Amino acid sequence: MTDQEMLQLVDQIRETAFAVHRYFGPGHFEKGYENALVNRLRKSGMTLDQQRTISVCDEDGTVVGEYVADLVINNELILELKACECLTHAHECQIMGYLRATKYRHGLLINFGSRKFEIKKYIL
Repeated sequence: MTDQEMLQLVDQIRETAFAVHRYFGPGHFEKGYENALVNRLRKSGMTLDQQRTISVCDEDGTVVGEYVADLVINNELILELKACECLTHAHECQIMGYLRATKYRHGLLINFGSRKFEIKKYIL
């Protein structure tokens, strides 16, 4: 995927996630936001996996564990979803750790739980 295509994908996800946030507002569980986002992204024709297990590898390629990504879009972009008062440094470390330990280069961290919608893009 080219950089331009990735930017277009991120824009579409951002707009869709913001629409979910506007509709539901803060105060719901993360799973509810996740399901609403999945529903809307699939209706737009996007290819995605929900709760995909991803192997975490050491530098020599040895699998040392697994983690479950909230969403993986087009097998290129990890979405980590939160429903909390505000994003913290620990949340940022989490998404960067996932990117470092997997083959993915791009990640989005989205928080539906605060009054102000939060979304951050990360590139490894």
